[in-house]
Amino acid sequence: MPTLRATVAYDGTEFRGWARQPGLRTVEGVLAEAVGQELTVAGRTDAGVHAAANVVSWQEERVRSARELNAALPPDLAVLSVEEAAEGFDARADARRRSYVYRILNRSQPDPFTRRFEVHHPRRIDGDVLDACAAAAVGQHDFTAFTPTETQHVFFERTVLEARWERDGDRLTFHLTADALLRHMVRILVGTMLEFQDADRFTALLAGAPRSEAGRTAPPHGLTLAAVGYGDRP
Repeated sequence: MPTLRATVAYDGTEFRGWARQPGLRTVEGVLAEAVGQELTVAGRTDAGVHAAANVVSWQEERVRSARELNAALPPDLAVLSVEEAAEGFDARADARRRSYVYRILNRSQPDPFTRRFEVHHPRRIDGDVLDACAAAAVGQHDFTAFTPTETQHVFFERTVLEARWERDGDRLTFHLTADALLRHMVRILVGTMLEFQDADRFTALLAGAPRSEAGRTAPPHGLTLAAVGYGDRP
């Protein structure tokens, strides 16, 4: 049967993550029920994490339109596009890079209109330190300090292709693209930058320091899977 490739977006607030779990509402569970097939996903997001452009693949005899699939989906999950993929395409195995953004509101007052998609951080942030930390993260490093101690990962080296902060008034956005990521990696990177605001300490952690030396894990709702790259395509 042909392999189909779909790009999906979702508000992760009411989902218990991507992976199907008995008795829990998950993105995979809801989407697989609508599709009627087993799915492969590029990025397995945690509970509360959002996606602007996650990629899913499955096998099916005909290509259904995004409109047809969306008719069977709830408002917080949408199929943006569907197409027939090359033979043997696998959304997870063929992904070459994944891009995430983490959003922060840095002011004393929260914003009730955007609270589901950004983290309110009222304390002072040193932008120069954040920039230095982001620059240090680029390249191949041992990210043991930036994933939970109890993990199924065996190798902890990852290559960060891009890491940078952008500021727009009171709002900061952390952009990170990597060949692959460890569980909670982006959230712990952000949590460590905010907690210590110490570029030298942060850089030292990239040499394989234990998890206990890094900072807290930032909340999930600030994180969005922004894009998945395949080959030379964005």
